[in-house]
Amino acid sequence: MKWFQRASMKQLLLDISSPRPPTLENFIPGHNFELLQTLKNALTNQNLERFIYVWGNSGCGKSHLLQAVVEAFIQQELKAIYVSCEINSEFAFEAASIRCMAIDNVERLGAAAQIRLFNFYNQVREEGDALFLVSGEVSPARLSLRQDLVTRLAWGLVYQIHELNDEEKREAMKNHAISCGFELPYEICDYLLQHQQRNLPALIRVVDALDRYSLAKQRPITLPLLRELLQVAL
Repeated sequence: MKWFQRASMKQLLLDISSPRPPTLENFIPGHNFELLQTLKNALTNQNLERFIYVWGNSGCGKSHLLQAVVEAFIQQELKAIYVSCEINSEFAFEAASIRCMAIDNVERLGAAAQIRLFNFYNQVREEGDALFLVSGEVSPARLSLRQDLVTRLAWGLVYQIHELNDEEKREAMKNHAISCGFELPYEICDYLLQHQQRNLPALIRVVDALDRYSLAKQRPITLPLLRELLQVAL
């Protein structure tokens, strides 16, 4: 029994720390509905503009959206590439047969890669029909990159991603709980917002773990149960 409990706690820890695969469906739009609709339209070639730049603070959902769009193209068996400049600031670009290129955290792009990205942008604009999706922490005008590249990034659609406010996060957590078949008290939402990571994917992972912990313990979902879960699993 103790082995089973340790295994269960380990799984809860993994569940809390492992994010769900990002999709456009599990992105909570808040005030970003127009952007979300634009990206959905891009998957069906309904957009006239193929160059889209999105920006916002860390944790606002930029990486989620870029990864979700790339995965949606891949699911259609189309070549799509996601690159995080945070991980690799120097890399090559090849436009051949690419239907979607997503560049995340472009402000961290290395000097040589900036030149390659500039050339790639021009090649796609003149010869290709790919969707070119780029994210940064600031608007194009505030990027500390090559000016000719900054100019290119500002040519297309530019969207600021607005973070969800606390009330929207509460409602998102409660609606997620309802979709899973249980009610989530407001006091639990408030506690999570005060004591846990405040980005929505992390909050939802804890809510899911709390649901499983409640079922395993055969106890109702309460604030004391949440505190017990966090103490044991984290």
